[in-house]
Amino acid sequence: GVGMDVVRKNIEGLGGSVGIQSRPGQGSTFTIKLPLTLAILDGLSVQVGEQLYIVPLINIVESLRPKRAQLHSLVGEGEVVNVRSQALPILRLHQLMGVTPRVTDPTKGLLVIAENGAERVALLVDDLVGQHQVVIKSLETNYRKIPGVSGATIMGDGRVALILDIPGLVRLAIERQALPMAA
Repeated sequence: GVGMDVVRKNIEGLGGSVGIQSRPGQGSTFTIKLPLTLAILDGLSVQVGEQLYIVPLINIVESLRPKRAQLHSLVGEGEVVNVRSQALPILRLHQLMGVTPRVTDPTKGLLVIAENGAERVALLVDDLVGQHQVVIKSLETNYRKIPGVSGATIMGDGRVALILDIPGLVRLAIERQALPMAA
């Protein structure tokens, strides 16, 4: 156990504060306030159809336009792309998110190689838009939790972009049986 004084000191070091309210017989409420700058994410904006998504830069390994010879279908399991002798499952973002894409052929679109720990996947997107620092807004507060999405942001042009949650997308693909080698 770390003492509350250590937790308080670290949070105050970030410019935040900790509040504690205790009621005998009812329990305690801890309130942690952090500055807005901690809700800023470095991300790559990608487009699928008319929808804009943000992929956290911390998850991105690279992006590429694959050649036909790199693509393979696994019977009854989905598609993979061969990148440096490693077979990576292709997640078609338009299918997972239910949007109409401009591109369905991976050789005409782009694959964003994203990782979470040792797990890597290739996200099929129409286009890369640019790198941004975005302010994270929670969807659960005003709407509901969306599988594969960790939040949203408002872009400079006023459009809303969903911030992708890579582990959540992988779980969603497994649930929908759209991820090769998921068993």
